[in-house]
Amino acid sequence: MSRPPNYEFQEWWNKEREKNRDLLIPQSDLSSDRHFAVQIQSPSSSDSTGDSDRSRSRSARQLSWLILLKFQQFASSLSSFSSRFLSLLRIANRRITSPESVTDASISKSESRFYRLIKGFLIIVVVLLCIELVAYFKGWHFSPPSIEYAEAEVVGFLGVVYANWLYIRAHYLAPPLQSLTNVCIVLFLIQSVDRIVLVLGCAWIKFRRIKPVAVMEYPDSSEDGKELHYPMVLVQIPMCNEREVYQQSIAAVCVQDWPKDRMLVQILDDSDDMDVQNLIKAEVQKWQQRGVRILYRHRLIRTGYKAGNLKSAMSCDYVKDYDFVAIFDSDFQPAPDFLKKTIPHFEGNDDLALVQARWAFVNKDENLLTRLQNINLSFHFEVEQQVNGVFLNFFGFNGTAGVWRIKALEECGGWLERTTVEDMDIAVRAHLHGWKFIFLNDVKCLCELPESYEAYKKQQHRWHSGPMQLFRLCFFDVIHAKVSLSKKVNMIFLFFLLRKLILPFYSFTLFCIILPLTMFLPEAHLPAWVVCYIPGIMSVLNILPAPQSFPFIVPYLLFENTMSVTKFNAMISGLFKFGSSYEWIVTKKTGRSSEADLVSYSEKESEPLLVSTNFHKSSSDSGLAELNKLEMTKKGGKRKRNRLYRKELALAIILLTASVRSLLSAQGIHFYFLLFQGITFLVVGLDLIGEQVS
Repeated sequence: MSRPPNYEFQEWWNKEREKNRDLLIPQSDLSSDRHFAVQIQSPSSSDSTGDSDRSRSRSARQLSWLILLKFQQFASSLSSFSSRFLSLLRIANRRITSPESVTDASISKSESRFYRLIKGFLIIVVVLLCIELVAYFKGWHFSPPSIEYAEAEVVGFLGVVYANWLYIRAHYLAPPLQSLTNVCIVLFLIQSVDRIVLVLGCAWIKFRRIKPVAVMEYPDSSEDGKELHYPMVLVQIPMCNEREVYQQSIAAVCVQDWPKDRMLVQILDDSDDMDVQNLIKAEVQKWQQRGVRILYRHRLIRTGYKAGNLKSAMSCDYVKDYDFVAIFDSDFQPAPDFLKKTIPHFEGNDDLALVQARWAFVNKDENLLTRLQNINLSFHFEVEQQVNGVFLNFFGFNGTAGVWRIKALEECGGWLERTTVEDMDIAVRAHLHGWKFIFLNDVKCLCELPESYEAYKKQQHRWHSGPMQLFRLCFFDVIHAKVSLSKKVNMIFLFFLLRKLILPFYSFTLFCIILPLTMFLPEAHLPAWVVCYIPGIMSVLNILPAPQSFPFIVPYLLFENTMSVTKFNAMISGLFKFGSSYEWIVTKKTGRSSEADLVSYSEKESEPLLVSTNFHKSSSDSGLAELNKLEMTKKGGKRKRNRLYRKELALAIILLTASVRSLLSAQGIHFYFLLFQGITFLVVGLDLIGEQVS
């Protein structure tokens, strides 16, 4: 009895043959190599079915070509992966061996102390791993020796040492570690509940379509709204050595669709580079010649950083003639209708002090670092700022892309130079004086994200040390303020303690200290749901405002734990007045909006405005000589280079060492988490995330 033909296989083979026919075999070969064809048919098949059987014939040569093609694709992929991996190793080796890759020599004392503590912890972990390896190969992991058994001198000196170590860790080390673990777990759960409440509040806002509504609107064209009242608006752009972005920010502000006689632009330049000063002056003069009311201010004594710069500008006599002040950092590019969308919200709201707009990022897809920052900041604006604005009428001023009522600034004391977060300082004082804030989620202002890890790390250090400085300075002001008890509780326990102090504390302590220690002190237990499940759920919630970033959810979770070392160090520095907490370093910009982009942007968006003032060019289009000068000054700047980060590298070794110990104990989730978290610390420590300088 003959075996029935496999028609399913034959049909699949026919499709594959037709698909690869032109690719694998030239047409000329098909006619000359018919002797390679093998006809598959049943012996009992009749001649009437010959055509259908011949259609199911198979070519051995085609099969060989197909296998060779698949093998070639696999070999190419393997070769590409190997070359990239070797290139990565060469880069890492070059950075390790290069003396220029070491972090700045001017490391503060607090940074040095913190690194010494981590290095001491590293030595302890390595010693503990050596002890556990000896015990593993001796077989003591499965039958640990007791002190009585060891004293009988059956297991020798090493057995006595290991038995005493087991007794010490079980009775003296594990209990306090377990207590600290429980405290951190409670803090972790409280913070997780706060995050869930914020997400639910945002969902409610979306469901009910709640948004601030202005009592009036300005028309799109200034000509149509001549009969409307346009208040006097002061626009300030503080900057310091902003060589890359000064043109685009000045141009974006100067083309605002607002009556020219009702707006004054202040360029507050704290640059100490004479070339940059001259370039900014030339840019200001160019817009002055076009009829824009714009002034250039430069301080000879740069004290107080940004707060001192803004304070100096607000002391001018002509400021009393203005009602509102809009503030933009040097890399921000507001749309031409920014003032028309924000100023109307002040109408009829005499207790409104601030209208804050949302940030949008021109370089969010530049590299992995910018993608991860976009996740964080999308959650901050979409959820935190919007929920606090709708339900509490209070949130931290973001320092830029906001419009203040000048009367509110003056009433709460103006800009103070006591911290590096002058924006949060002024917001807290205004709230304690009874002023309200509005956040506009649908009004976006373009800006840049730091593209290098060095710039991002310095920015995060300032953002997390400043709030602790401010909390220490204004704690008693909050206690004695004439506001409701609920506002005091919200400001102290939610705004400061939970989101600014507890979050970096438990994140670093739980995942970088306690988790590795529990591998060597197994009597103290850290549940798997704390290590993996709850953080995973929180990461999903964080990524909801940026759904296109879902493929990066695992890198986001690991990178946030990696950044906890920087945030924890900054929090401690600000809380205890260490020197690095008062350090202000301007975040490095790259100027992603090119000259051509800005020209087309201005021509498209602000054509009606510029036609009315008889200008033929609508952007910051510099002359050829000025652009050449800009390029020359760029080339003469300090050469950038990637660096090594000692704390991150030390923690990478700690976590990888703990993963080896976890492997010996066959702890699945803990092992994989420690392994991938250690690799993430290693990648960040070698500065392989973010901008790569060849």
